[in-house]
Amino acid sequence: VFQKWVNREISNFDYLIQLNTMAGRTYNDLAQYPVFPWILRDYTSEELDLNNPAVFRDLSKPIGVVNEKNAKTVKEKYNFEDPLGMIDKFHYGTHYSNAAGVMHYLIRVEPFTTLHIQLQSGRFDCADRQFHSIPATWQALMDNPNDVKELIPEFFYFPEFLENQNGFNLGQLQMSREMVNDVVLPKWAHSPEDFIYKHRKALESEYVSAHLHEWIDLIFGYKQRGPAAVEALNVFY
Repeated sequence: VFQKWVNREISNFDYLIQLNTMAGRTYNDLAQYPVFPWILRDYTSEELDLNNPAVFRDLSKPIGVVNEKNAKTVKEKYNFEDPLGMIDKFHYGTHYSNAAGVMHYLIRVEPFTTLHIQLQSGRFDCADRQFHSIPATWQALMDNPNDVKELIPEFFYFPEFLENQNGFNLGQLQMSREMVNDVVLPKWAHSPEDFIYKHRKALESEYVSAHLHEWIDLIFGYKQRGPAAVEALNVFY
């Protein structure tokens, strides 16, 4: 598979799906759901210029430290000594992929809606914590080193999860009082289909093809644990 990918006989999307499968990740287990990277950092421009390297996320860094200013907090957390010596050191107390995160992204489509409601003891979580906007989700990642969710494959092929087609009442945001309905898209996307089309194009772009291996090292490769993980600020609890 690796050789095929290097020879560009299979797409970046297909390669990631196959890597996830080989790593034991599967759509049948929310706790081991396939994980895909955030690949862009520009969610505010009117047009998305895939020839400009500045629109892409730095794939060599874990999402928690893509924003350089979070690195200090993350290092401090790692250097904190557990007085009882029971807990191994870590940079992040949460994970880049977990069941709650999958339900968070897929809340508008069944069976994830029902699973989310079960998780929240029979009702929707408060509106401000819902997945309501792609630009706002990215901004939260940049501002908060404790938020380290990567993406799921649906962001690259499944426009329906961005629409509230079932008309669920997801509540209203506290500050703006706006109702949470369809997911707010970046300015450069004119519809959920347009978002998926451009996002998939970004995944298959020259920039991502040249740098995707750096992210793979963090998630599936040698930077998962040991000294390489410590150096990469990539140690999870």
